[in-house]
Amino acid sequence: MINFNEVNETIQMLDNQHLDVRTVTMGISLYDCADSDKNKACTQIYDKICSKAEHLVTECEKIEKNLGIPIVNKRISVTPIAHIASAARVNDAVCFAKTLEKAAQNVGVNFLGGFSALVHKGITPGDMALINSIPEAMAVTDHICSSVNIGSTRAGINMDAVLKMGQIIRQTAEMTTDNSSIGCAKLVVFCNAVEDNPFMAGAFLGCGEGDCVINVGVSGPGVVKCALEKMPDASLGELAEEIKKTAFKITRMGQLVATRAAESLNAQFGIVDLSLAPTPTMGDSVAHILEEMGLSSTGGPGTTAALAMLNDAVKKGGVMASSHVGGLSGAFIPVSEDIGMINAAKAGTLTLEKLEAMTCVCSVGLDMIAIPGDTSAATISGIIADEAAIGMVNSKTTAVRVIPVINKGVGEMVSFGGLLGEAPIMPVNSANCEKFISRAGRIPAPLQSLKN
Repeated sequence: MINFNEVNETIQMLDNQHLDVRTVTMGISLYDCADSDKNKACTQIYDKICSKAEHLVTECEKIEKNLGIPIVNKRISVTPIAHIASAARVNDAVCFAKTLEKAAQNVGVNFLGGFSALVHKGITPGDMALINSIPEAMAVTDHICSSVNIGSTRAGINMDAVLKMGQIIRQTAEMTTDNSSIGCAKLVVFCNAVEDNPFMAGAFLGCGEGDCVINVGVSGPGVVKCALEKMPDASLGELAEEIKKTAFKITRMGQLVATRAAESLNAQFGIVDLSLAPTPTMGDSVAHILEEMGLSSTGGPGTTAALAMLNDAVKKGGVMASSHVGGLSGAFIPVSEDIGMINAAKAGTLTLEKLEAMTCVCSVGLDMIAIPGDTSAATISGIIADEAAIGMVNSKTTAVRVIPVINKGVGEMVSFGGLLGEAPIMPVNSANCEKFISRAGRIPAPLQSLKN
């Protein structure tokens, strides 16, 4: 039986509370495209992506129209390209990035992720070829996203890769200086990267996935905030229960869209990612949820506790609403993409150190943070190492997407446009960690890695 109260509630969420499906991401395996001839491999990659994703955008638009549910982004993730570059034995993987860009433009998606390497335990020649190609690849493409996994709970942290990625991020910033160093906004460094992440810039299709998979990322910070606004005198336990109920409703919508999309595109239904993904739009902020709980400003005392409760409640509510939950799932805290985070950073209540503490209890890590353009490669590597350590020890996914904006300093603003938003340049601790980073080698896996 149709419950008209629920129908009206959903309409309110869609019309007034910024509820949407943030992304439908088609994962495409490229293992059968590998070839020792790089030109043949590129041709096969282009043909397969264009064949599998030919109707991705149009089918998503049909679902939007039929269900009345906005689908903000239509995206593709592919097999980590370093695996394909290894087969071709190339020294330069930019040709693969250009092929991916051409395919992304042809099928009309917003982003394509998977210019990636997995080097948490060691680096192959193919991995190094891809990593060395990242700065140029990010500079010459508009739709391609890159990720590198440098650590895991089982393997420890590959500090050789951490050292290298600090240098790569600086080079990427310098090669895109004329566009606010935006290349770094398309590059993320992971610990414990997952195989089914639908969100950019870190999406790729892992080796345990099928040939063609649909993964969906839902959103709805505005819906959660509106629910809490009606409970000004509630206890924290009561707030947690309301968040769980709201997350269930949001995830149900994602499950419906994912099922429809998989059927219409003749693909496997992968997962629904439960993450609350904010935007720079007023009323669509994770920071504002935390402030609705009772904080005067995100970043102040109590922030980490409030975020932990939010993240846990979202997962508990969402996991009951979908047959397959995965990806990152929880609450995102990207500074430039969340109007509440932006304002807190401007006011100085939200610092890099506080953000690091918050990443211990939420979905990802230090995300979309603009830092001074003169930040050294060693300091960036130190930030990566710290965040990777949190992920490794806590058996969770953590990531770093920082943007050293060349020719800008602390307090200045930088705009990236669209969903990437804008951000103040945040100060970075000036203490030197170069000697520690230059030791390289591997940080051993923690004791909790021995689970067999």
